Amino acid sequence: MIFARFMAIYGHKFKSCFETENELRLAKREWAMSLDGYGEQELVAAVNRCKETTSWMPSIAEFLDILRDINGDFGLPGLRDAYAEACRHAEHPTRHRWSHPAVYYAGRETDWFLLRSEEESRALPAFRYHYEVICRRVRAGETLDQPVPVALEDKQANTVADFIQRFTAEHGLTPEEGATLLFYLTLPRSSRTRKRLQAQSQHKLEQRGLTIRLPDEAC
Repeated sequence: MIFARFMAIYGHKFKSCFETENELRLAKREWAMSLDGYGEQELVAAVNRCKETTSWMPSIAEFLDILRDINGDFGLPGLRDAYAEACRHAEHPTRHRWSHPAVYYAGRETDWFLLRSEEESRALPAFRYHYEVICRRVRAGETLDQPVPVALEDKQANTVADFIQRFTAEHGLTPEEGATLLFYLTLPRSSRTRKRLQAQSQHKLEQRGLTIRLPDEAC
């Protein structure tokens, strides 16, 4: 159904994507495996979205992104929204009420430390893989348990958070700036990632012409 619609929508542009019948056959098989678990209503809606927004036949990855952005996709947020939520709450994942349990489990499989410490160029592909696997399980009818947020006392984390708030206020930074610049303080002291993030934060301040010296540890 999908390829017949694409042929009608894109005409010679569609035909130019496949030089031989064998290429077309292989492409159909790959698309079928990638879209396993989606219902006809969702696929029709995604093809209609392609017709309205794309001049060329989309790739499988682009089509999956469109599917995730369509309302009613089992309540699953789009990849970008899921990734952003996982990164925001990677520090204390059990304290957050997740928009969908699939986001939590994808974050857990990706590794929370990687999500909160690595650049997007490395973290996002890893998260994408696990999120797609878990989304397929949801579409196949599997029910994922919603993690129950727990308020665990973490005196060290509270101490660091309090220090970041004080440092931010004392130097006239916005809460967002302070949290971003001093995020490295939440990481293990001896880790290379902590040292790298501290150096990056210090460089950002220097680029802005600020003489603030970032601390090596929370005092």
